[in-house]
Amino acid sequence: MSIGEMLAATVPMVRTLNLEYLETTPERAVLSLPDQGDFHNHIGGPHAGAMFTLAESASGAIVLAAFGDQLSRAVPLAVSAEIAYKKVALGPVKATATLGRPIADVVAELDEGKRPEFPVAVAITREDGAVTGEMTVVWTLRPNN
Repeated sequence: MSIGEMLAATVPMVRTLNLEYLETTPERAVLSLPDQGDFHNHIGGPHAGAMFTLAESASGAIVLAAFGDQLSRAVPLAVSAEIAYKKVALGPVKATATLGRPIADVVAELDEGKRPEFPVAVAITREDGAVTGEMTVVWTLRPNN
């Protein structure tokens, strides 16, 4: 089972919004939010909350892809998130997430007994490629007791 299939099966919000996992690797995660009237805002595009969830879900997918081998000793947790809506989004949108720190550096901090934090940058784009939003989610790997 892929990370996307596992998240779709276990995270109710992913199923609610019908998010699609297009790519999930330690280097990049790409998710899409189909154009759905039930989740439109007052101007006919995806609601800000739906785009936030799309971007946060992309960040979680890359975290699991990058640090899934650490789950026996640490729990990934989102610490904070900041989003900026840049342009009007209409139609389907995609979120592309990338890690802001090398995996090896984060794992080295975990090996030292620290609770590493690392940013994940997410770009939300329309079908024409225009960036409609940018999000940064700061994640941590909380060591198990």
